[in-house]
Amino acid sequence: MTPLSPAELERYARHIVLQDVGGPGQQKLKAARVLVIGAGGLGAPVLQYLAAAGVGTLGVVDDDTVSLSNLQRQVIHDTDHLGEPKVASAAEAIARLNPHVKVEPHVARLGATNALALISRYDLVVDGSDNFATRYLVSDACFFAGKPLVTGAVGRLDGSLTLLKPYEAGEDGTPNPTYRCLFPERPADGLLPTCAEAGVLGALTGIVGTMQAMEAIKEIVGFGEGLLGRLLLVDTRSMRFETIRYRWSAKNPLNGTVRKRFDELAGA
Repeated sequence: MTPLSPAELERYARHIVLQDVGGPGQQKLKAARVLVIGAGGLGAPVLQYLAAAGVGTLGVVDDDTVSLSNLQRQVIHDTDHLGEPKVASAAEAIARLNPHVKVEPHVARLGATNALALISRYDLVVDGSDNFATRYLVSDACFFAGKPLVTGAVGRLDGSLTLLKPYEAGEDGTPNPTYRCLFPERPADGLLPTCAEAGVLGALTGIVGTMQAMEAIKEIVGFGEGLLGRLLLVDTRSMRFETIRYRWSAKNPLNGTVRKRFDELAGA
């Protein structure tokens, strides 16, 4: 791995003295390539903390521009950048925070034609998108690309996050669950209110996004217990944190038994 410079050793000193990170862990962070989907409420703290932690390359996907109504929660942007592409505003903020981090901006809307190719270029993906269509798309693409995914979501005053690695199996040989094991059916369009319709507390996105960054750092460095097969629920109204376990479903279309049988027949 590329050695850390004297400036980096000083910058990351509090990481390097941590037994769980140390010099080797910091070098892993420097070598890592992480793709962040969305530079909004969740993506803002994710990008800030991953940049501060020394992740070497951050890809940012967003096709939107900074608006005044964003600034209540999207703290990586500011008033001087109104009207600018969010990826450009985020890149400038990251450069001010940590010049050792390379930013790869992608001014694009993630879709079926570009998701797999884009995700395949990175080591890990953090999804901070605000709609189910993108979440399903990202999770499916990460499965086919074999990339770990930290996915999160927020409501008015509550949020959730989990870690997905369905391309691997557990110790007993059972495949790890997919996003479709957790949420088998995509909610119908318009069933759930959008952030603009229902509102969202700005600090909530900071809480959930920061925890997403923590999960990503743990996965890169390789310490602790990740949220694999566990969905962390955050209720900030009562400040309660709960974890529910979920398992692989044989009915899911990605690594379920139907897909396995199809592959066997195709191979035959």
